[in-house]
Amino acid sequence: MNPRLTLHVLGGLLLFLGATLLTPIPFSLYYRDGQVVCFLLSAAVTGVAGGLLFWRFRGRERQEVTLREGFAIVTFGWIGVALFGALPYLFSGTLANPVDAFFESMSGFATAGASVFTDVEAAPRGVLFWRALTHWIGGMGIIVLGVAILPLLGVGGMQLFEAEAPGVTADRLAPRIQDTARLLWGVYALITAVGVIFLWLGEMDFFDALCHTFAAVATGGFSTRNASVGAFGTYSQIVLMVVMIAGGANFSLHFYALRGRVRGFWQSDEFRVYVGLLVGITLIIFLFNWPRYGGPLLNLRDSAFTVTSIVTTTGFVTADYERWHIFPQGLLFAVMFVGGCAGSTAGGLKVVRFVLVIRLALLQTARMLHPRHVRVLRLDHRPVSQDIMQDVLAFTVLFFGVFIVASLLLNAAGVDIVSAGSAVVACLSTVGPGLGAVGPMDNYAGLPAFAKIVLCLVMLLGRLEISTVLVLFYASFWKK
Repeated sequence: MNPRLTLHVLGGLLLFLGATLLTPIPFSLYYRDGQVVCFLLSAAVTGVAGGLLFWRFRGRERQEVTLREGFAIVTFGWIGVALFGALPYLFSGTLANPVDAFFESMSGFATAGASVFTDVEAAPRGVLFWRALTHWIGGMGIIVLGVAILPLLGVGGMQLFEAEAPGVTADRLAPRIQDTARLLWGVYALITAVGVIFLWLGEMDFFDALCHTFAAVATGGFSTRNASVGAFGTYSQIVLMVVMIAGGANFSLHFYALRGRVRGFWQSDEFRVYVGLLVGITLIIFLFNWPRYGGPLLNLRDSAFTVTSIVTTTGFVTADYERWHIFPQGLLFAVMFVGGCAGSTAGGLKVVRFVLVIRLALLQTARMLHPRHVRVLRLDHRPVSQDIMQDVLAFTVLFFGVFIVASLLLNAAGVDIVSAGSAVVACLSTVGPGLGAVGPMDNYAGLPAFAKIVLCLVMLLGRLEISTVLVLFYASFWKK
C-alpha cells in the first residue's frame, strides 16, 4: 500500500470537510444562536489538519489509487470525517462528552439517525443544520463525492467508487468514473431541491424543510423537533414519504427515468419487491392496528409512514409503535434487516440480496426433487454469476455475525437483550430507532459509553458494507 497517497487523499477530504463546516454560519447569524466562532474554530482545526496531510504527502507525479489504497481511504476517511465532524458539538457545548459527540457525528455521516440528543429543540440552529448536513453528505457517500473531485488531487478513483458504492455491484452510468459520480450527485441534488420546495410550500419554514429533506433523501432520520415528523401534519408526512421512497430506491433507476426510461422501475425485480414490501407490510400493520386507532385514516397514515421510515432505514417517527400490537413490532424488527435497494442511500442487507438468497434457497430445494433438472438463478431475466452469489452469501453471513457479536457485547455492558438486539440492527442497518430503551420515543443517551463505542463501529461497518472495513484486519493487506 502507498501510505503517502492514502494520507494525501485523506488530507484532501479533510480540506473539503473544513470548507463544509463554514456552511452553518449563515444560519447561526440569521438565528443569532452565538455559534459563529464555534464553526470558524471547527473549520480552522479541520482545515489545518487536512492541509498538513495534503501538502506534506503530495506526490510529484500523478498516481492511481489501487485496491488497497481504496479500502484504506474509504475506512479511515469515514472515521476521520466523523472525528472532525464532532467538533461543532463539543465547541458549542451541545454535547460535552467526546464519546457522545463522536457517536452523533458518526450516526450523521453513516445516516443511521441514532441520536443522543435529549432535547433537540434546545440545540442552536447552526448545530441542528450541521447535524442534518452530515446526513446529506453521508447519504451518497463523502467518498463518492471525493471521486468527483479526485482529478483535482491528481489521482484516479475507480477503486474508491467500487469500495464505497452501496449494493451488489456499482453501476457505471458514464464511461469515466468521475462523470458517474457527478451524475449520481446531480440526481441526488435534484431530489433534494424538489423535496425542499414541496415541504416549504406546506407548513414548514425553510429551515425545517431543508433539514428534513436532507434527512429524508439520505434516509437518515435526524429531525429538528423532539416529536420528529409527528410535530407536522399529513401533507408534510406524505411529501417526506415520497422523498424517503425515492432515497431508498436505486439511484441508477432515477437517472434512467430522467432520460426517459421510466419503465426501468417496473422491469427491476428488486424495485418490485421493494414496493411490495412497503405496501404489504403497511396493510398487515393497518389491520392489526385497526382496534387501536380512532379512525382508519389516522391508522393508515401512521402505519404507512412508519413502514416507509423503517424499510427505507430512515428512522423518522410519527407514532410510538411500541404501543402497537406485539406482531407489528416484531414485523418492523424483522424488516430492519432487509433495508432498501442496492445503489440507494438506505442501509441493511438490501432488497436485492434478500431476493437472491430466497431464490437460491427455493432453487436448491427444487434441485432436491429434480436433481437432473438444470435451473439457472436469474435476476431481471439475466443469469446471476456464481461469484456474485458467493459475495451475497458471504455478506449475509458477515451481517448476521456482526449482529450477534455486537448484541452480546452490549449485553456484557448491561443492556437488556431487546434493547441490545434492536440497537445493533438499527445501527447496522442505519435505521435509528429500535425497541426497548432505544425505542421511537427514546434515544441512545442512556447507554453506557462502551455500548456507544461498539455501536459507532457497527454504524461504520453497516455504512461501508462490512467487508470494506474487515479487509484492513488481514495481515496480508499491509504486506508488500
